[in-house]
Amino acid sequence: MLILNTLAPVFLLIATGAGLQATKFVSPGFLKEANRVTYWLGLPALLFSQLAKSFQQGGGGGVLLTAMAVATGLVILAGYGVAWLLRVPGAAAGTFVQGGFRGNLAFVGLPVIYSLPDTPLAGGMSVRTAAVLTVAPMMIFYNIAGVVVLLLSQHRLGWGMVKPFLKQLGTTPPLLATLAGITWALAGWTVPPAVDKALTALGEMALPLGLLGVGGSLASVKLGAGWRHPFASALVKTALSPLLGWAVGRALGLESMELKTLLILMACPTAIISYTMVLELKGDEALAAGAISFSVVTSLATLALIVGWF
Repeated sequence: MLILNTLAPVFLLIATGAGLQATKFVSPGFLKEANRVTYWLGLPALLFSQLAKSFQQGGGGGVLLTAMAVATGLVILAGYGVAWLLRVPGAAAGTFVQGGFRGNLAFVGLPVIYSLPDTPLAGGMSVRTAAVLTVAPMMIFYNIAGVVVLLLSQHRLGWGMVKPFLKQLGTTPPLLATLAGITWALAGWTVPPAVDKALTALGEMALPLGLLGVGGSLASVKLGAGWRHPFASALVKTALSPLLGWAVGRALGLESMELKTLLILMACPTAIISYTMVLELKGDEALAAGAISFSVVTSLATLALIVGWF
């Protein structure tokens, strides 16, 4: 029952979003615009309010972020290895690797974690706060690494890539909200009740609306004829990624709930935004769409195993 009660709400909302888009109950751009509102308003409100209220309530969480950063680096290297073994064309290798490491942390990972009890970690920080402190910087890392792997598959590393990096950093609302929330907490300020209620309402909107947007995006993408490379990229993301996360987590001595949180985040399906980035940077569109679609299915099995086993 724990597996069903934890994962069913998440994937039912994804299915609902896909149904709304497929049946044209909503206009083609509605869920896309809703996802934009979530990304720019809802998710930053969730991050800021969570950090501003609870960042100083306890220590811990740093090892969790370290473990995920190290494990993600290993996944990127493994992705290149798998791409070489499968003879993925050079221009598509970046798309393959991005699909294998860039998880949907905000709109799948956090909802799954928020469905679990918010237990305290060894240092006193709650699981949810530790997850937020991990997700926010990892999204920044994803943005930078995503640009790197996509551009490297078409160009050599050079100064011309600096501008895209800076643009990604300067236009990432989760980063700004994270910095603002931590600063607010360290300053010892209290969020006014009226503002706190407004931010809480926006934050509560973010997760379900984001899941609807994921489903709507899945109903809109077009799969190419080939399936081997997209399926392999999805397996890197939802099977190999959590395995490497488990190895790194155990090596760093993560406690049970920290390890479970890490595995959930590592096993998330490929982020929808990776498809948008592939389009912007002229990657392999069909491979990106296929990796996202396959990863949603394969992540369901992996997440069920993680929630039920640990």
